[in-house]
Amino acid sequence: MPKIFIIEKIFKMMLSDIVTLTQIETELKKRCQFAYHWGRFQNDVEDSKTNFIYEILYFEDLMSEIRRKFQNHHDYEALTQYSLNRWYNFWSATAVERIFTQSSDVKANPDSKDRYKDFEIKGIPFDHKSSVFPKSYPHSIEFAIENPEDLITWFYTNQSQQKRQHFKNRLFIVFFHPSGAHWKLKAELTWLQSKIEEYLAQFKFENLKNMYVHGQNTALSDIIWAIHTL
Repeated sequence: MPKIFIIEKIFKMMLSDIVTLTQIETELKKRCQFAYHWGRFQNDVEDSKTNFIYEILYFEDLMSEIRRKFQNHHDYEALTQYSLNRWYNFWSATAVERIFTQSSDVKANPDSKDRYKDFEIKGIPFDHKSSVFPKSYPHSIEFAIENPEDLITWFYTNQSQQKRQHFKNRLFIVFFHPSGAHWKLKAELTWLQSKIEEYLAQFKFENLKNMYVHGQNTALSDIIWAIHTL
């Protein structure tokens, strides 16, 4: 089992009773004051260099650690962006999973080595993915809303490559803002909590999408739309 998944799961479990959603939201919004770009695909090599992001909640501490580790590195700017983006996505996802597991219908996965399941909803296992509406998706947001299976297939095919890729059950939260700054919505945890609670209140097995991707076994999937406005 890749070490990265064990580290991530352990820290999510350790912090579940320590850090509040309000604290996380406050820190995430500090990241939103700066430009957001990757400059490269997420990959295992850069992940190994930036795994410290799991241990740091406060944005000022994160910036200090980035400077300490990379200030003399020839690729300082790229590694800074990579670290900031991984930190932002990790802490947003941690908060989202906390929101889910506050529901009596949701059970957190206690197995830190399981990279295929974050939690169960009414006994159905899911790997949760928070995803911005992809620029390279060949259709509009309106088309995706009317044809969610098409976007889900795109995610299974294009998202989470290398060791992260799998074709098990996934529950996607898709963020969309008309300005194009979809990523900033990942910091709006109070707003997002209402979206998740609304979804869970209406959750039914028969509403899930049966997916069959790349000849892999059928997976169950669905989308929670986190749309600011249209």
